[in-house]
Amino acid sequence: MDENTPPKPASDLTHFGFRDVPLADKQKLVGQVFSSVAQRYDLMNDLMSLGIHRVWKRYFVATSGVKQGDRVLDLAGGTGDIAALLHPRVGERGAIVLGDINDAMLRVGRDRLIDRGIVRGLEFVQMNAEALPFPDASFDLVTIAFGLRNVTDKPRALAEMRRVLRPGGRALVLEFSEVQPKWFRPIYDFHSFRVLPRLGRLFAGDADSYQYLAESIRKHPPQEQLKGMMSEAGFERCDYRNLSGGIVAIHSGHAV
Repeated sequence: MDENTPPKPASDLTHFGFRDVPLADKQKLVGQVFSSVAQRYDLMNDLMSLGIHRVWKRYFVATSGVKQGDRVLDLAGGTGDIAALLHPRVGERGAIVLGDINDAMLRVGRDRLIDRGIVRGLEFVQMNAEALPFPDASFDLVTIAFGLRNVTDKPRALAEMRRVLRPGGRALVLEFSEVQPKWFRPIYDFHSFRVLPRLGRLFAGDADSYQYLAESIRKHPPQEQLKGMMSEAGFERCDYRNLSGGIVAIHSGHAV
């Protein structure tokens, strides 16, 4: 940039990992990351969590309170892991909309679920979490697992999640968060910034995407801040539960 060119106002910038980028560019940059890792999404999560993400996801759904006949929106549905776990719980009268902004991720999820014979009551929709294409009060439950940290305007996405919930409905956010034991933080940082990108290069031929994903975790609002953001978005009885010492947390909020 020329020294006489004024810097962009802070309001026009957002973070992409540890870099500041124009707001208009973040969605495209995040899209490139997930298009790159779509076919290796499970490997990505295995490398980031040492395989524990599968346990976290099962616990997330098992404690969701979802019941037979519910209509569920699974945002950032990725390769369909959460939808597959929810499917038997909503039963024949229920329905699940799997939404993702990234077409490559959505196609991977659709193909995997079809291959597993999970088709009844499922709908796949490419959508932006910041502008959901549904009327008010459309769902009993909204879930988003490992996706909120990649959303550019998180308050807007949370407000949209609240808007589409029916009275008595619930929103659940499963996301990497702030590690609580201070002694463990240097170990976690070493794995995130030294080990993970190298594993990404070795197993997926893509160190940069894994570097971004590690950085995005550190830029995501920690537990208390996200709880406050959910309250500001209109949710009631907001709370969170740490898993694995706060490596991830499950945030919940209710519509009344």
